[in-house]
Amino acid sequence: MKHILFVASESLPFVKTGGLADVVGSLPQALSSKNRVSVFIPLYQSVIAKLKDAKPVVTFTVNTPCINQVATILKQTHDGIDFYFLQHQGYFERDGLYGYPDDGERFSFFNLACAMFIEKVNLSVDIIHSHDWHAGMIPLLSRVVFKHHPNHKNIKHVFTIHNLAYQGQFPLSVAKDCLGLSDQIINDGSIRFDDGINFMKSAIVYAHKVTTVSPSYAQEILGLSFGERLHEVLRLRQYDLYGILNGIDTKFWDPSSDPLIKHHYDVETLDNKVKNKLELQRKCGLKPTENTLLLGVVSRLTWQKGIHLILDQMADIMGLDVQLIVLGSGEAHLEHGFRHMVEKYYGRLAYVAGYNEPLAHEIYAGCDLLLMPSLFEPCGLSQMIAMRYGTLPVVREVGGLRDSVMPYNSETQEGTGFSFKEFTTSDLYHVLRMAVYLYYHYPIEFEQTQRNAMSVDFSWALSSEQYAKVYDSL
Repeated sequence: MKHILFVASESLPFVKTGGLADVVGSLPQALSSKNRVSVFIPLYQSVIAKLKDAKPVVTFTVNTPCINQVATILKQTHDGIDFYFLQHQGYFERDGLYGYPDDGERFSFFNLACAMFIEKVNLSVDIIHSHDWHAGMIPLLSRVVFKHHPNHKNIKHVFTIHNLAYQGQFPLSVAKDCLGLSDQIINDGSIRFDDGINFMKSAIVYAHKVTTVSPSYAQEILGLSFGERLHEVLRLRQYDLYGILNGIDTKFWDPSSDPLIKHHYDVETLDNKVKNKLELQRKCGLKPTENTLLLGVVSRLTWQKGIHLILDQMADIMGLDVQLIVLGSGEAHLEHGFRHMVEKYYGRLAYVAGYNEPLAHEIYAGCDLLLMPSLFEPCGLSQMIAMRYGTLPVVREVGGLRDSVMPYNSETQEGTGFSFKEFTTSDLYHVLRMAVYLYYHYPIEFEQTQRNAMSVDFSWALSSEQYAKVYDSL
């Protein structure tokens, strides 16, 4: 039985800002029947209240030219998985998780503390599976800096890219002063990027295997358009690069038992779904009518998510005789745009700023279509959740959206959603108009597509088998 240590900046059920937490929370569970799996994350301010019986494991000092700080590791077991929390009040007990001027120092401390922790407690680990730039220095530290330590010399390293756009770029001083790396390592080109260093580049170079969160994204990042200036480095590792589509927690996301929706249903009782639609319409101030197509958006409001395509085409979209509910926050001009549109289409369009977990569940359960016109999408989870709830996704054919949504085919009646290719308002509107036409004029075919979508298995079972094969290849 292998011992796999997951190292990441966040994980459910303790802390989440995005899909990374879903993966680190769910994949260990899927692997735990055949492996020992542990998780190492920072102890943020928001996590402290969720710890019930965490116990201190070890305390030690992390010492580099500009860091001389005490690290305390706490342990709590949740659903059979050992979670280790790195405690440091100054670095991690803050209002947010990221975006601070000292992020380079904070996560240098995190990476060093994890590597030292393995030695201090004599932890036997076969594989360290690091996630995104926040854990990007782990393979380098373990294979080079700590290579003579008995507990590190046989460890194999897997690194997962969740979003290549965020790489952990910092000044050169972080390498020497915070990580304590030698001039030889700093100057050999493996971590250098522009005039500084790059945590993600380091992981891509030093990990034994590199994975990303969908097969299409694994191919896309080898090119200039999606490679975020690391495409040449990734090409050097392409024979060790795997694209594995994420799964979702199908027990948590289950319309037949979801405690956050009022009316439960499954593929055999799909007629009950419309009751959630009526509840959602009333809650959001829309006219309750089961015969009007209801569109939903659950997203960060950013350029990457293609939200401006929706706003730019709003007049034509609302001309299709639809209602629209938008949940999310992000770029100020996009938020302002939806607030303005609510005034223009009062009673037909609702906008809720921020993220509201119960409302997100109600949107997935109550809407007919979910819009995801992303510029790029490494994997995406919303489209999988929507399909599980019989809400058909309208997506751009990119990354994990292309891998998870089968476009509707009018001749064969196959498909689980609707998709378009070009990142333009006209392409989005064209496919959306087709979906709306199907809803109003061919309701039997629309309902069959809903059943197709609800029947797709998006559990972690298949994905975990693919990760197990990557581990075995080591």
